[in-house]
Amino acid sequence: MGNKPDRAEYHIPFADRMARLGTETAFVVLAKAKALEAEGREIVHLEIGEPDFDTPENIIEAAVRALRGGYTHYTPAAGMTDMREAIATYTGQTRGIACGPENVVITPGAKPVMFYAILALVNRDEEVIYPNPGFPIYESVINFIGARPVPIQLRMENDFRMDIDELLGKITPRTRMIIINSPQNPTGGVLTGADLEAIADAAIRHNIMVFSDEIYSRIVYDGAHESILSIPGMAERTILLDGMSKTYAMTGWRLGYGVMPAKLADAVTRLQTNCASCTAAFTQRIIPEALFGPQDKPQQMVAEFKKRRDVIVDGLNEIPGISCLRPAGAFYVFPNVKKLGLTSNELENRILQEAGVAILSGTSFGAFGEGFLRLSYANSVKNIQLALSRLRDFVSTI
Repeated sequence: MGNKPDRAEYHIPFADRMARLGTETAFVVLAKAKALEAEGREIVHLEIGEPDFDTPENIIEAAVRALRGGYTHYTPAAGMTDMREAIATYTGQTRGIACGPENVVITPGAKPVMFYAILALVNRDEEVIYPNPGFPIYESVINFIGARPVPIQLRMENDFRMDIDELLGKITPRTRMIIINSPQNPTGGVLTGADLEAIADAAIRHNIMVFSDEIYSRIVYDGAHESILSIPGMAERTILLDGMSKTYAMTGWRLGYGVMPAKLADAVTRLQTNCASCTAAFTQRIIPEALFGPQDKPQQMVAEFKKRRDVIVDGLNEIPGISCLRPAGAFYVFPNVKKLGLTSNELENRILQEAGVAILSGTSFGAFGEGFLRLSYANSVKNIQLALSRLRDFVSTI
């Protein structure tokens, strides 16, 4: 018998669009940190944006009751009507608008709201204005669908808020959407009421949809959260993203929702039907308990975050070459490290390898993040103090 022909290695022919799809570096760094831990290293985790608290017991019990009550089957793609009514009631109470279940889509995590809304509203080559540094999935999805990402730089000297004049200068006839995130990841910045009024005015005058990511709305340290959805004329042109992951320490439950005009909710529901079918039935059943049940645990969590914020900000500002603002919301700090003389990526890698502290380069959140690092203080005060000590020692060697 003759020799078998050589078989060349098969290369999977990916679609061109895959080259435009980004990722979340936090999970990449987490994997590197876990690999070091497997080698016996002790790593302090300040890279992942996840509350280190347990889900409140009353919510867990609500899920157990739902499972035992038979909520283990498909639900309508948009979510169960009574659960959407609960979200609509909560949104109406907290944002001061008229809202019904027809405006709500419940999703497996909040990220799908982002993906579905951009996919439903933005055509190829149209423009989306988004914050940079900002949550990396905004730019990733805009690129993926072939639209044009238009970054607006968030500057430390402006408390990491949008510069409204700069925003107005970026609006063109092709602008289809403005994305805002307040409180903001990665900086902890919060838009003021005046900022929101100006953004709303621009959106109304230019007939632009606003995507308002308010996943950190319950983690505000001074004053009350303000939503652009509350401004007259914005309910018909705003997509609100919110969910349970941050407020109730439920990241692994994958339970989010969007509130939007009813016609858009219909379109988003069709996308959900094609993608995820529906959100898990038993997780949906905890919504009333989470939103209207005891709120002492979330309040205690925010109080603890505030204490940790002060520890990490004060500690970072004591390290030569590092300057850090005190964030008004969320659970991240975004210190300026330009005086250390290394790029953000170099610092991310060296701090992990040499100091045993997992943090993120500011460029994980866009090009304007160069010269900054993001640290999550969703960790204990003890571990934050250990990380600060290691950072101080590391900086003294460079």
